[in-house]
Amino acid sequence: MNNNHNGKNHSHYDVIIIGAGASGLYCALTAGRRGRRVLVLDHANKAGKKILMSGGGRCNFTNYFVEPEHFIGANQHFCKSALSRYPSWEFIGLVEKHKIAYHEREHGQLFCDDSAQDILSMLLDECAAAGVQVRLNTQIEQVQIVEQNDSHANNDEARFQLLTSKKLSKKDKNDPANEIKPAQIQYSCESLVVAAGGLSIPTMGASGLGYELAQQFGHKLNPIDASLVPFTFTDKTGELIRALAGISLPVIASNARISFRLPMLFTHRGLSGPAMLQLSNYWQTGEYIDINLLPDIDMTALLLDHKKSHPRQLVRTVLADYTDNSVPKKLLTALQTALWDDIKDTELANIKDERLTALGATINGWRIKPSGTEGYRTAEVTRGGVKTDEVSSKNMQSNHQAGLYFIGEVLDVTGWLGGYNFQWAWASGFVCGEVV
Repeated sequence: MNNNHNGKNHSHYDVIIIGAGASGLYCALTAGRRGRRVLVLDHANKAGKKILMSGGGRCNFTNYFVEPEHFIGANQHFCKSALSRYPSWEFIGLVEKHKIAYHEREHGQLFCDDSAQDILSMLLDECAAAGVQVRLNTQIEQVQIVEQNDSHANNDEARFQLLTSKKLSKKDKNDPANEIKPAQIQYSCESLVVAAGGLSIPTMGASGLGYELAQQFGHKLNPIDASLVPFTFTDKTGELIRALAGISLPVIASNARISFRLPMLFTHRGLSGPAMLQLSNYWQTGEYIDINLLPDIDMTALLLDHKKSHPRQLVRTVLADYTDNSVPKKLLTALQTALWDDIKDTELANIKDERLTALGATINGWRIKPSGTEGYRTAEVTRGGVKTDEVSSKNMQSNHQAGLYFIGEVLDVTGWLGGYNFQWAWASGFVCGEVV
């Protein structure tokens, strides 16, 4: 809808949403169904890029079992209202309405049978059916409050004014005369929704815009960090881990606050797999982590029992029964070098009980200190963000500025691995879309 406003051509909408990701699109289709005129703006050249790459390209779009304890943030209670008002069954119903085939994996995780594109197409189709406009390749240059003496403000139609610029195409950038300049377009809206995401996976177009806008309007941020991310190691532990790249095994990974029983993967850069990604949500730089490499076996009791019943055995002989089944042989050899090289050829009868006890405790609780994580480059989410005590848990509206809303990853709400962050995107987008 084009208006002439103060002599300038611009477009006015009821709702403008910054960010064409999971939460932004869901908010858009929800508001559009209510008859609101909705515009979604994104600087990327394609909507929903992170949706497309999620779940190995199959999109772990939600989970059968979603509880508040599957989320972290400074305010543990903030997510409860939205999650209860938009449970995972609602989104599953939409998936089924669009006849998208899906399947359950371990721990209630739901994935598309075919492709993540099915979920993105569903969201875009629903947006189109609700009359939502999506404009890509659009940079947000400026967001301002509309002055009170403005005619729009008097009618309470416009609270915000946005100045945007259209990204130049590659063809434009190659213009030898450099004569083409980005087209600037001005928009205004009554409700402005910030769904710009976090900093994770910058190659997908992640930026700090959402945080910048929050701070512009007086919001504080809780510290942000890469999360659901593999750990890295630079010491001798790192050398050991790199030598085992490709090996995966079930472990219990823990720190002082939480533990997860899930698979762990050795990589050329460090430790990954679900166990490590989950633990990264709860890890702070400089902390140790503990890994139980044989979670079904009390190694101290096993070694001491074998010392009595098979005193001439070696430690590796005792553990050999569990190779391939629980511990790959290559891992056993590497652990021997790292943990009991001094007694590798000593019979159990000649090893002190204290040494066996300590070794058993180490195998059941291998304590190592990551040097860091792989960072935003591979992180699935950004931990921290806009302080939730400054936002309404009922509808995501700012407590500082009427008509301003924050949804999805930009808020200090971070879910576990397993579809929880998508469910937060759908739920926060829904409760916001119901009121904007």
